[in-house]
Amino acid sequence: MQVALEVNGRPVRVDVPEATLLVELLREVLGHTGTHVGCDTSQCGACVVLADGRAIKSCSALAVALDGSTVTTIEGLAASTGGGGGTWDGLHPMQAAFHEQHALQCGFCTPGMIMNAIDLVARNPDPTEAEVRAGLEGNLCRCTGYQNIVAAVIAGARAMRGPQEV
Repeated sequence: MQVALEVNGRPVRVDVPEATLLVELLREVLGHTGTHVGCDTSQCGACVVLADGRAIKSCSALAVALDGSTVTTIEGLAASTGGGGGTWDGLHPMQAAFHEQHALQCGFCTPGMIMNAIDLVARNPDPTEAEVRAGLEGNLCRCTGYQNIVAAVIAGARAMRGPQEV
């Protein structure tokens, strides 16, 4: 079947078998390997991407079901904010917050955490610590104690809101 998507701001039209998962299309066909496969059971959240602005687990979404959608992977975040080039200045505010708050160790879960955090903040621009913890329930990290991740999401939310008028 033919699938037409916009991936990281670029139109893509590819033929895929009907049972192709979005994560397979992204990683194996399009080369967006920042989207990770961690568990194969939709439990860990390492595969989270944004589809039409909402966080989804790409390991449980058929590519054909997303025909016509806009998909953003971790690789597309800096480009979507006008950054890029691999510099810290070009990162999305949430990516920068994860770096600044030391919210990763091995980094395997980080892309999915960041994508889910961006969706969370889009729906709730000023989340509390409890709301962040609840919002990230579907993302597992085996290295950290989550405290720095929560701090990063709150800092990223603040940065995404921009300067506040007093």
